[in-house]
Amino acid sequence: MHPSHPSPSPAAPAGPRPFKVLGIQQIAIGGTDKERLKTLWVDMLGLRPTGTFRSERENVDEDILAMGQGAHAVEVDLMQPLDPDAKPAVHATPLNHVGLWIDDLPAAVQWLAGRGVRFAPGGIRKGAAGHDITFLHPKSNDEFPIAGEGVLIELVQAPAEVIAALG
Repeated sequence: MHPSHPSPSPAAPAGPRPFKVLGIQQIAIGGTDKERLKTLWVDMLGLRPTGTFRSERENVDEDILAMGQGAHAVEVDLMQPLDPDAKPAVHATPLNHVGLWIDDLPAAVQWLAGRGVRFAPGGIRKGAAGHDITFLHPKSNDEFPIAGEGVLIELVQAPAEVIAALG
């Protein structure tokens, strides 16, 4: 064990993981005015718009952009709150969350939760781009001592072509 690395936690994997993280699926950037975000990401940097998403439940009005092509494309979500005073506050931290492609999302959720990883409320559900998603909570608690340590992390079910390209 390297001296700068702590020893594994008691919840360390005992045996092989039943899933793989394949790569970055998305980054999500929040602000109070997504038009200002689009000026940078679309007009200046040239990312291409691929869709929109609006959800009262998630308190978000979102533009979905893409950089790269095919299985190697990374989604960039530009988000503003429908209600700036409501939760979730998608604009409260400019870099809202990071999304990771997962080859078997249900297996990942079961395995991680069984080892003390805390998930945000909502379970597995359809995300803005149509893929099944769930979130790791940014903060741990007594029941679930492993979390994102301040970072919200989205796990995204990779479609077959992404699994084939990145798996």
